[in-house]
Amino acid sequence: MEYKILDGKKISEEIKKEIASEVENIVRNGGKRPHLAAILVGHDGGSETYVASKVKSCEEVGFASSLIRFESDVTEEQLLSAIDKLNKDPEVDGFIVQLPLPKHIDEQKIIERVDYRKDVDGFHPINVGRMSIGLPCFISATPQGIVELLRRYEIPTSGKHCVVLGRSNIVGKPIAQLMSHKTYPGDCTVTICHSRTQGLKEICQTADIIIAALGSPEFLTKDMVKEGAVVVDVGTTRVPDTTRKSGFRLTGDVKFEEVAPLCSYITPVPGGVGPMTIVSLMMNTLKAGQKNLFND
Repeated sequence: MEYKILDGKKISEEIKKEIASEVENIVRNGGKRPHLAAILVGHDGGSETYVASKVKSCEEVGFASSLIRFESDVTEEQLLSAIDKLNKDPEVDGFIVQLPLPKHIDEQKIIERVDYRKDVDGFHPINVGRMSIGLPCFISATPQGIVELLRRYEIPTSGKHCVVLGRSNIVGKPIAQLMSHKTYPGDCTVTICHSRTQGLKEICQTADIIIAALGSPEFLTKDMVKEGAVVVDVGTTRVPDTTRKSGFRLTGDVKFEEVAPLCSYITPVPGGVGPMTIVSLMMNTLKAGQKNLFND
């Protein structure tokens, strides 16, 4: 079977152009340039890379951006006080606290302190709750990116069986809810599978759409996928590779070489869901700047 690539890099570039032209309109009409702030704690390599690409994307679409850095010994109180400041700052439309945080800080407490109207990561319980019943809200970036990718490629979803591998609060649970909503993309029958699921292989074999978000390199193999399935690979794990200058390569949750020939569509890693995640944050920041998402 000749598979097609769900090209997140290409689609994210298209969306950036759309956002940039919207920002030009806002500024031309005397409006305020949307402003995204990020709080970064410590020097985790992955977090540094993510934040750098978010700042770069802000420049590309014409947003203002600011980065607030703390060392990893920052106290919870100092962090909460920085969040309070951003909540009150009229210049900042949306902000994120880059996760993970050091062990001595309660992540949930930090997430809940963010004003949900500025919570462009979509992690606050109010946004999560509104999303679950289909009200306007900020949807967390990776699930929103996946949905947007399916929409732009016009992948049929109504009545399809969608299997989600993974039940994290950031990807697995929200994407499962979004795919079951009465919208497009959506209207799927959704099965969530995880490490305790029995008969996992057989369940996957019945799926029209598989969304793999386990963080387990090359977990999904060809014997788990039926012909013609759409496969979305959310995983990005650094796997040692002596042939690369960096000493590692990025590997998804799907064994791409053997699964791809069975698929109608599949996302690559890198270049699939990753760029869509970052551009979704830009989409949320634009909405935050327009201030019309919540009627309060």
